[in-house]
Amino acid sequence: MAKRMSFVRLVQDAGTALVSASLCTLMVAMPVAAEEPVAKRGVPVPPQKLTEEQKALHALSRFTFGARPGDVQAVEAMGLHAWFERQLNPQSIDDSNLNAMLMRYPAMQLSQEALLRRFPPPVVFRRMEKTNASLPSDPVEHAIYANGIANYAKKLAGAEEAKTAQAAAGEGEAVTPAMDGTGAPAMNANSIGAGAVKTRKRGPVAEYTGEDTAAILALAPDARMAKILAMPPDQSEAFRKSLSGRERAQLADGLSPAQAEVLVALNGPVRVVAGEALATRLLRDVYSDRQLEAVMTDFWLNHFNVYVRKNQNEPYLLPSYERDTIRPHALGKFEDLLVATAKSPAMLMYLDNWQSIGPDSQAAQRGKRFGQMAPNSQLAKLMPKGINENYARELIELHTYGVQCEVSMDHPASKLAPWCGAGYTQTDVTNVAKVLTGWTIDRPYAGGGGGYRFEENRHEDGSKQVLGKTIKPGGESEGLEVLHMLATSPATAHFLSHKLAVRFVSDTPPAALEDRMAKTFVASGGDIKAVLRTMFDAPEFWTPAVYRAKVKTPIEFVVSALRASDAAVANPLPLVQAMDRLGMPLYGMQTPNGYAWNAEPWVSTTALVSRMNFALVMSGGLLPGTRADWPKLLGQAAVANSEVPSPVTEARLETLILGQAAGDRTRAAVLDQAARPGQAQEAQRNLALGAADNGAGDMMLAAGGKGKGKRAYGGGGASMTDMASNSGNDGPVPTMAGLLLGSPDFQRR
Repeated sequence: MAKRMSFVRLVQDAGTALVSASLCTLMVAMPVAAEEPVAKRGVPVPPQKLTEEQKALHALSRFTFGARPGDVQAVEAMGLHAWFERQLNPQSIDDSNLNAMLMRYPAMQLSQEALLRRFPPPVVFRRMEKTNASLPSDPVEHAIYANGIANYAKKLAGAEEAKTAQAAAGEGEAVTPAMDGTGAPAMNANSIGAGAVKTRKRGPVAEYTGEDTAAILALAPDARMAKILAMPPDQSEAFRKSLSGRERAQLADGLSPAQAEVLVALNGPVRVVAGEALATRLLRDVYSDRQLEAVMTDFWLNHFNVYVRKNQNEPYLLPSYERDTIRPHALGKFEDLLVATAKSPAMLMYLDNWQSIGPDSQAAQRGKRFGQMAPNSQLAKLMPKGINENYARELIELHTYGVQCEVSMDHPASKLAPWCGAGYTQTDVTNVAKVLTGWTIDRPYAGGGGGYRFEENRHEDGSKQVLGKTIKPGGESEGLEVLHMLATSPATAHFLSHKLAVRFVSDTPPAALEDRMAKTFVASGGDIKAVLRTMFDAPEFWTPAVYRAKVKTPIEFVVSALRASDAAVANPLPLVQAMDRLGMPLYGMQTPNGYAWNAEPWVSTTALVSRMNFALVMSGGLLPGTRADWPKLLGQAAVANSEVPSPVTEARLETLILGQAAGDRTRAAVLDQAARPGQAQEAQRNLALGAADNGAGDMMLAAGGKGKGKRAYGGGGASMTDMASNSGNDGPVPTMAGLLLGSPDFQRR
């Protein structure tokens, strides 16, 4: 099996794909898969019983995104149970430092309706351009809308020119982009990168002929911003396109975060919304002291997966989905979470339930009559056509019962759920879809700004049979009844307990542990905290067999590397790009099943090499906007005097990064390869991160800090100047740190 493949085999298969000899040496050092024997490879034999320090490290590795320097000692001092109970009650933990940090992203503080009004999606500009609608009177919104409409008109003109040229060349008709259910162009796999949305090829940019650039850049921030907002769209675009990277930083220097957002929005408002939604999610994972809440939010975002590229409206629904739907319920009652996701515009749009209408409903009859009168009209094409079963199917198979209830009759769930003997049927899925007709989005063609709405005239009336139970007519209450039935089912209890045990305990969790967790789920009415307590108190959780036996997913790897190195993140967008390179883009799983929590999908040559590249680039100071301060962590003298790899310094790095001693072969490989120059630069070329959002990253980085271009987060802070001066740091200490962060020892949790 792939997950049992040793690193020796991976290296043999990789050939020249490995970025350096150090990777070959280090990857041979030990296997990642927990099933392989470890003592023969120079790795410490698992302990017979965990020490108190190991228990603290184990708890931190499972219930947080990774230990920071000093965290193990803090947990030991507080006591494991006291620490865990505190994490189970996140409101008792002061997270003001993170909240102050996130104020740098004011768009993410807006309600969904306000966000859509301030930074409208492309479909709004399309409609306004066609209807010649009036622009907002607010000067900021006026400029954003004027530029958005002009950009849309230019894209149309460019598309028409391309179509004409293609026809003239005898190549036939140009392909029209596919439209999604909202009337906006559907987004393809390249639509979002570091927060940018790419669309059809645009026409040429006009040459800037306005005021002297240097004079504008020399203005005070408010005056500079007013000057940009007053420019006509063509001149505004030409001015911004004419700037060099240094001039873009000057343009943004001293602006407030809200003003910096506007500069980015002039290039396309979705850049602000999508970019900040991804960036703030990463920052919360790295810096929140409410770590269990962050981990469980990540778990449920994956369980109730939505895909950011579904269409051009979906990015606008993500901030509220994470902030208002998932996080408040992450440690509450599962039924409350299930209902919240069922009503979330993000989920309604992703799995198309917002379009579902009963075939005998009033809306269906009216739509049928309209279609007969005007069959070729645009409105007729956009009108819902009938029942959509996408959400109903995933609600049963992925959100509640799980597919094992249908196909795996040896699972313990079959003993507790009578209907598992026959499984649920296609008729059950269809009837659940009928129950949920009318659950839709208010004003979907404006991006869903009004949120969830139940429309009685779309609902399929009459009784329905769902999993052997008759659901009596009741409109919206029918859906709530079915959600309650699903949320409180013993089958759901087992399915969720299994997923939680895979995430927190083992890829193959003991059945007895799952049973106890499931019984707690049923007895507590789906209390997520109670289920986690049962797992935490179980002897199976603390057995040495599961200690450091899980393999980190890419998000766990990236965030834990930042936390272990106490890195300062001034610009998260390159980290968002790195997640793409590591194969786990945020909100990037197209299918509704979400990413896997087990090791097998993440243990491959390409994945492991990419992780090593990231570790070397980040530790060596070559990741834009992120800085690890090794002199601060180890002591200035220790770093300054380490012109050659020092075993003493390497041992201190092991404790700092791994929390314990590394395997013998890992240590030997690190000491042997740390003196080889240029590894961080080589890794940077292989990681191949592009420029962050065509200057948007520069603008966001430069804005809103104290002093020139400074926005510091995490360990000690870092300015743009500091980041640049750190970019050549390729000495033994950061190289040793990068090799340890990329080692198989660090991949375990």
